[in-house]
Amino acid sequence: MQTIQQEIDERTNLTSSNKLELLLFRLGEDPGLDRNELFGINVFKIREIIPMPTITAVAGSPPHMMGVVDLRGQILPVIDLPAVAGCTPKTGLNILLITEYARSTQAFAVESVEDIVRLDWRQVLSAEGNGASGMVTSIARLDGENSDRLAQVLDVETILRQVMPSTEQEIDPDNIGPHVDLKPGTVILAADDSLIARTMIEQGLEAMGLPYIMCKTGKEAWDQLQAFSAKAQEEGKTVHDRVALVLTDLEMPEMDGFTLTRNIKQDPRFSAIPVVIHSSLTGSTNEAHVRKVGADAYVAKFVAEDLANALRQALSTVH
Repeated sequence: MQTIQQEIDERTNLTSSNKLELLLFRLGEDPGLDRNELFGINVFKIREIIPMPTITAVAGSPPHMMGVVDLRGQILPVIDLPAVAGCTPKTGLNILLITEYARSTQAFAVESVEDIVRLDWRQVLSAEGNGASGMVTSIARLDGENSDRLAQVLDVETILRQVMPSTEQEIDPDNIGPHVDLKPGTVILAADDSLIARTMIEQGLEAMGLPYIMCKTGKEAWDQLQAFSAKAQEEGKTVHDRVALVLTDLEMPEMDGFTLTRNIKQDPRFSAIPVVIHSSLTGSTNEAHVRKVGADAYVAKFVAEDLANALRQALSTVH
């Protein structure tokens, strides 16, 4: 029992140290590269790992959906992850990763599971602009900041929307509510490393009539805050004349949302700026971490109305 509790405590402490644990797995050979690449997913998203059970095919399933599995009375969709990534397993699909993501549970079939590694977010670099596909959100250097051993961190958000697209309209302006008026000259500073998430956030902010600046990492948002502060000081103003609210994801390369939020709340220049965390890492444990770092609100991805309500509530406290 002591060992289990120690492991829980250690994982809880990851959120206060800009670290993450990454589950490494393989999907098979990439025909274009002629090698078997390593892939990764945040351990916080993994509920369990099981040997491949019997899967029931479902008529009319979308491409890359293998069917469903009955896991202790819960029916879960099973996604063929190698097929999504364009890889060919040499030994077959042997393992199911059961993931909890944005209030949903699903299973990903993979060839093999390799290891769990603990990394600093500074070892994780944005994949955008590095020739990676849209389903890879970042690249992890596994053996330090100068490591040549790399793992591709998959964007679960994008994969799920590709395989199981929603039939509902993503942003319905009628459900967003009235426009919100900010103090003239101020903006929402937003950060998210997922392209599809940024697109949806931008649509939501535009539907609310909120001006914004969008960043791809927590570090980029932190640097932007510093620049705002310096510029405001030159003009005899404060950063509150520039930034009305910070909206941040949790999982981001270089600096995660926990660290960004803690930096903001511990800095006298920024501490009064409301911070809303918008994340697919749902559950009571993660919500407790959010409260611990001082965020003003937490909203699970992605229901546009919930995000709009959280932003409206947080902005109502700004004087």
